[in-house]
Amino acid sequence: MGEQQNVKFPQETVDEYAALGVDLPALFSAGHLGTRMGVRIVEASAERVVGTMPVEGNTQPYGLLHGGASAVLAETLGSVGSMLHGGSSKIAVGVDLNCTHHRGVRSGLVTGVATPLHRGRSTATYEIVISDEAGRRVCSARLTCLLRDIDADDEARARPAQG
Repeated sequence: MGEQQNVKFPQETVDEYAALGVDLPALFSAGHLGTRMGVRIVEASAERVVGTMPVEGNTQPYGLLHGGASAVLAETLGSVGSMLHGGSSKIAVGVDLNCTHHRGVRSGLVTGVATPLHRGRSTATYEIVISDEAGRRVCSARLTCLLRDIDADDEARARPAQG
């Protein structure tokens, strides 16, 4: 899913994935799209996922943070939380994303914080609050992910190539 550095994960979660031969920080990264947009995940657990994204490079023609960029940040953070909730035997697939944009931002860094609203056996729903550097809410989002069993193709993608 792309590279991610310095993500703070609970140690028991890191150990669970390491026992399966999975590089957890690489697996639960911002992915290729998030990497291109400058998304950085700084903290990740099933209870709370925190990430940042620069406004620069993610704006619409009027110079404001693009709503789609906020949606990418929200879906990334909510998906990581859902995947961590589901554990190593599940994969999270977004099925519903709702974003309400409250204010425009022209510069700086926005921070998203995802917290669970529902964590079940087959679905997980997270609320994601995106704020500007002054702590003002820029966007409120809600993401629901389907949690499905990992299949052989998923497992092959999650494990590094053996050489």
